[in-house]
Order: sequence, then structure tokens, then C-alpha cells
Amino acid sequence: MARDGAVYACQSCGAVQTKWSGQCPACGAWNTLVEELTSRPPGALKPTSKIARGRGLTFEGLEEATPAPPRIITGVEEFDRVCGGGVVPGSAILLGGDPGVGKSTLLLQVVASAAQRGVRCAYISGEEAVEQVRGRAHRMGLAEAPVKLAAETSLRAILDGLKTDAFDLVVIDSIQTMWSDAHEAGPGSVTQVRAAAGELVRLAKKRGLAVILVGHVTKEGAIAGPRVVEHMVDAVFAFEGERGYPFRILRGAKNRFGATDEIGVFEMNDTGLAEVKNPSALFLNTSGARAPGAAVFAGIEGSRPVLVEIQALVAPSAYGTPRRAVVGWDSGRLAMVLAVLEARCGLGFGDRDVYLNVAGGLRITEPAADLAAAAALASSAFDEALPQDCVVFGEISLSGEVRSVSRMDARLKEAAKLGFRRALGPADVEAGGGMKFTGASRLADAVRRINEASWD
Repeated sequence: MARDGAVYACQSCGAVQTKWSGQCPACGAWNTLVEELTSRPPGALKPTSKIARGRGLTFEGLEEATPAPPRIITGVEEFDRVCGGGVVPGSAILLGGDPGVGKSTLLLQVVASAAQRGVRCAYISGEEAVEQVRGRAHRMGLAEAPVKLAAETSLRAILDGLKTDAFDLVVIDSIQTMWSDAHEAGPGSVTQVRAAAGELVRLAKKRGLAVILVGHVTKEGAIAGPRVVEHMVDAVFAFEGERGYPFRILRGAKNRFGATDEIGVFEMNDTGLAEVKNPSALFLNTSGARAPGAAVFAGIEGSRPVLVEIQALVAPSAYGTPRRAVVGWDSGRLAMVLAVLEARCGLGFGDRDVYLNVAGGLRITEPAADLAAAAALASSAFDEALPQDCVVFGEISLSGEVRSVSRMDARLKEAAKLGFRRALGPADVEAGGGMKFTGASRLADAVRRINEASWD
């Protein structure tokens, strides 16, 4: 039996239970339920005052005109792009990423650039001392930026400081280090993370300042702590980067003031993160002729067209069970494409190993990459290279049909801008701007063209 006013919260998913058990009924994690004290039963509303009860609820209609929210332009264009054109005052942003990927470096550049444009900025670190943050700023050449620094983990002290001084943009690094003396749980627990995020978001809405919260990630890549924190904030960004690659991608997973799945591309160097204006040029191999097993995919990331090379290798299997390895793409999607190639095109992979890689460390999620992956697999299987100036895009159905995808004009324009003159895709596309388009209504047509090298 729980004590009076006590509940049990899961440290993995944040679900609240009235009694303890070894396994969380919500997420299935073991030994994650921790007792929390609360002043009222879970789900009960706080009693309202006489004034609140007398005022009641005010409704408004949809026909009223609402002006677009103002924006804080930080000066880091890739960051502003993911935000939807700048940071909205009074908004809360949650930024997650692997340890060492460069979250603190990115946000220090953001606040330094914004401060140099006249924005009142504060950087509050709960993991590093002020001297460490200042030393990083000197290495990055940002020592002259008028940014206010502080090292504090007490939520009460942070709230008092933000109420005393007037700021426009505040960075909290990180939310897992904050603790409130109103709760008995330790820093990093579900109770503390939820309480700290709630108070900071409430302060941002009340005083009109923008708050950026840094969040740790789990080994699965999700932001650690209760998922309720992601629902409390206005935007959730993920800062991604493969080890061994200098590229870093800021990806928007949620944004109430802009488009989701928007990306910003950065390159890590000795002085911090440099913005990449043309990501397609980074992800493509422009030296020499194209090798068999490589296909250039014309994709869309958010509102931006991006060209990336998909590499495939089909080799005889040295063991009884063929291997299937994929990097940067969905393994289930690869299995589906292989099945369609075998069933509809007669191209078997049952006795061969298959390796698929998206060059540059980019991860592709849109179905339009099906045809590019199939073309790379067929090119490797036939040992026949695709033309150097050819891009590929299109979705493949289980019947072997090549289906149309969204924003095909933008894909072709980006390819033409980078010097590509050929395209392979759905048959119902009309190419312009000097592009020679090869349409394929079925996957078997595209495979035949690759095998026979017939592109005219």
C-alpha cells in the first residue's frame, strides 16, 4: 500500500500508478517505478479561487484574424530555418542529441549570434562551470558576444534570476540536471524533469521569453525522461551526427510555429559548427565516373530538396544464411524492395549478401527512395553503372508499379542546378529545364534499362 498522497511514477515512460509493481504496466520496463509524494490524488484538479470561478470561460470564433507571431532572428540561418524562420518569443524548444554531438556548441553559437544582433540572451549550464563555457567561447571566437553566463542547477534560483533580469532568449543546459526543492526525488528523475520543464515553460509563456531546453537521449536515440515533456514544449529538435563524419543535422520532429521534418546542416570544424548552404554538394561524390551499385537520389527533407548517393553491394554469400545490412535507411523497406525485385523482376538475392548505405551519414525516411535503392541494387547485381548525370526517385508498390511522389518539380530543379541532365522516375512526370527524363511505369522497365544500359 502506498502512503497517503503517494503515487508511483515510471522513470522510463512517466506513467503514474497507484501501487508499486516490478514491471511498469505502460511500457513494460522493469524496476522503474519510484514512489512520489503528491498533495492530491492523481488527476485531481487544484481548487479554483472565487475570482476564477466567477470569471468563467471565454470562447472566440475561427473567423477572427490572427497576425503571424513575431520572430527572434538569431543569425544562424540553418537554426532559424528549422525553427520556421526564427525563434518565437514565449516559446519553449526541446533539443536532444547524443553525448558529444555538439548540442552545447550549437546553442552557444546561436545565443552569441543573437546577442550580437541586440537580443538579450542568457546561457545557464547545469553540467559545466562558467569557466568551461567561457573557454569554449574563446576557442570559437565568440568571446566578444554580450551573453550572460551562469552555472546553476537549482530551479528556484534560476526562476528568481530570470524574473529579476529581462531576457529574450534563454538556454538551459540541460533539463536533466535541474532540481526543485519542492520534490524529494533526485535530479534527472521523472518528477524533477517534469516539474522543471513545467515551471520553465510556464515562465516562458508568462514573460514572453524564449527558452531552449537541452535534453539527454537514451540508447535508443529518444529524448530521456517522460514523453509528457515533449508535449509541453512548442518544438522538439534532434541534433544528429554519425561518428566519423563531420556533418551534423538539426532535424525538427515537432514544431507548432513551422514545418516538421525540416533540417539544418552543419559541418564540425576546429572553430565550431559551420553552416552548410548547399547540403547536396556534400553528400555527393563528384570525382570520377559513377561506380556500379551507386544511384543518386533526389529527395526532400522538410522544405529543402537534397541529393544524396545511395550505395549498394550485392556479393555471393560465403555462409549458409545471406546477410542483409543497411545504414541510413529502413531495413524493413529494404526487405520489401528485395522481395519486389525477386517476385516482379526475376532478380533473385536468395544466395547473395546485400549491403545498402546512404553516403554522408544522412538518414532517409521518405518512400520516394524506393526506386533509387532498387536501381542501386540492380546496378550492383548487373555490374552496370548508371549514367554519371542521372538522378533517381519514385515509390515502389508491392505490385511492382512505380508511383508518383510529392514535389517532383523541386527535385528536378535541384538536380539541374547541380549539373544533372538525366532522371529516372515515374512515367507521368514532365521534365523541363533541359532535363532528359526516363519514365518507368513498372519496376521491371527500370531494371531492364539498367541491365541493357538503354537510356535514350
